[in-house]
Amino acid sequence: MLELENINKYYNPGTLNEMCLFDRFNLTVRDQEFVSVIGSNGSGKTSMLNIICGSIPLDNGNIAVNNVDITNMPEFRRLRKIGRVYQNPAMGTCPNMTILENMSLADNKGKSFNLERGTNKNRIDYYRERLKTLNLGLEDKIGIPVGSLSGGQRQAMALLMSAMTPIEFLILDEHTAALDPKTADLIMELTDKIVKEKQLTTIMVTHNLRYAVEYGNRLIMMHRGEIVIDKAEELKEALKIEEILDKFNEISIECGN
Repeated sequence: MLELENINKYYNPGTLNEMCLFDRFNLTVRDQEFVSVIGSNGSGKTSMLNIICGSIPLDNGNIAVNNVDITNMPEFRRLRKIGRVYQNPAMGTCPNMTILENMSLADNKGKSFNLERGTNKNRIDYYRERLKTLNLGLEDKIGIPVGSLSGGQRQAMALLMSAMTPIEFLILDEHTAALDPKTADLIMELTDKIVKEKQLTTIMVTHNLRYAVEYGNRLIMMHRGEIVIDKAEELKEALKIEEILDKFNEISIECGN
């Protein structure tokens, strides 16, 4: 279980551009929840992910995982148990390294390489089997540089690699936003498959309302650092895209847009 308690976060403190994004923000994500997070630009979606992963510091508040305080834990230690896939497919893979080398890196996440070979030949068949599940033919191309793949192929690899080692959370930061609609659908189907197979606790930020409604068992809408919609299980299943659009329009009118 992930708990964010009384989170405060200021940007540009002490300047004319000071902005309070989170003021005593609270969120609890239970084990095996798949939470879709939506909201307008500047609502705090990605900042929340960065706070969870330790990419940006807090001003006040506490973060706990399974009742263990990780508020001051450095990012590299948190990421041993967190898989993260970014919007840009280039951020989840190493373009100048081969598919095999990328898979080997992911397979050894959190371990010490020392002076041993980076690629374990005994694991090649395992990597091929994992790549085969993508249905993209990458299992027959393990010797080519990842930089020569399409954006969709790289994002599929990044998603697969993010969950190769045992993790407690999967963080998806608009991971379909840079893809064409057909490829984005493929990546979402793959996402759902991996989440269910590995029973992962997942937080997905997305601007795609259809994905937010169709996938996961909880939906959160954020606005100015606050949660304005929080629907889980049956309440989420009954939620319609039109209801979300109505809330967006309501917020837009309140903001004078």
